[in-house]
Amino acid sequence: MLATINNSLISKLKPSNKPYDVRDDKLTGFLIRVNVSGKLVFMCEYARGKRMTIGKVGVLTPMQARDKAKDMRADAIKGIDPKQAKKTPSITIFKTFIENEYGPWVITHRKDGAATLARIKSCFFKAFQNKKIEEISTLLVEKWQTERVNQGIKPSTINRDIIALKASLSKAMEWGLVQNHPLKNLKLSRLDLNTKISYLTDDEEERLRIALDSREQIFREKRKTANNWRRQRNYDLLPSLDNLIFVDHLKPMVLLSMNTGLRRGELFALTWDDIDFRSSTSTVTGEVAKNGKTRHIPLNKEAIYVLESWRNQTGSQHFVFPSHKETSFYSIKKAWCGILKKANIENFRWHDLRHHFASRLVMASVDLNTVRELLGHSDIQMTLRYAHLAPEHKAEAVARLVSANSAIFK
Repeated sequence: MLATINNSLISKLKPSNKPYDVRDDKLTGFLIRVNVSGKLVFMCEYARGKRMTIGKVGVLTPMQARDKAKDMRADAIKGIDPKQAKKTPSITIFKTFIENEYGPWVITHRKDGAATLARIKSCFFKAFQNKKIEEISTLLVEKWQTERVNQGIKPSTINRDIIALKASLSKAMEWGLVQNHPLKNLKLSRLDLNTKISYLTDDEEERLRIALDSREQIFREKRKTANNWRRQRNYDLLPSLDNLIFVDHLKPMVLLSMNTGLRRGELFALTWDDIDFRSSTSTVTGEVAKNGKTRHIPLNKEAIYVLESWRNQTGSQHFVFPSHKETSFYSIKKAWCGILKKANIENFRWHDLRHHFASRLVMASVDLNTVRELLGHSDIQMTLRYAHLAPEHKAEAVARLVSANSAIFK
């Protein structure tokens, strides 16, 4: 039967005791199969003896089905078998794979999953989102890498981006979406791990502590002024800050970081269950630690004083430093930048408090393996960045080359 396939025709089609076809008189190969059950499906015959289902009548309109049939026939003319093309799932499109498959997995199974997903989207979607996974070649990524370098992005940052990308593609291979890892031959940029470590000099540390104390005093004076204003107007007074050890979270956070070397995320996630006052120990659980391994950090006298004072002051039950919503902190950038400006300290990040902790340990002749354990480094290479801060060890080693029989001493 040959007719124009449209809604009017479809409404007239009735099942028979055998399936039959109604072919479109406008597009060769486009047809409707009428089944004995009465179900109607759009189909495309794209070559002699080769046909495939487009979709159910009622789910697709005749116009939508005709357009799909045109695409199938166009693929067949190009030598692409529509059935084989259908076997290639859209999941292998990079954007679809990341959003629908890898994204949900990484958020569930990796503690930094949300940040990893955000990194992949912000760095690679613009360049690769519509490409199939296997099309993301070493050449394409190295071109992207070059563009990032020319934009002034640090090699260490670019490496972290590429590591996140390669991890996602490794998962695609593990799940059978690609046979081979498309970036298996891609090498990361070489990094100089002996770059300068930022830590506070004695003078800078003193200025930072003075700035923290000054900030606290300013907060107390402002609270007094505010309460005088409210008292004159018979308003309810705000709680006094005079008898508190700390006016807010900033000073205890800074002091604890300087004395423990906690990463910012570890500090924000710290709970009172992680603090053992009897053994003077703080525990960073594997769920929070960057390397996924639990570690224990001894607490010195200042750290204990800060924690005990803060607990007595806040009475918080879960997080050591809860936000206003009783959740963990997300950022303290504004307060931190303000205190650095007040202390006249430049180019010093919050993470550098961790470097300060490690640097002071090394300069106090603590061995590097102990420093590694305290910092939670999985690789001693990371800790070796601080080795130059203990120059007496190198000097002692070189001095041993001079023997009593050396000519210069004769």
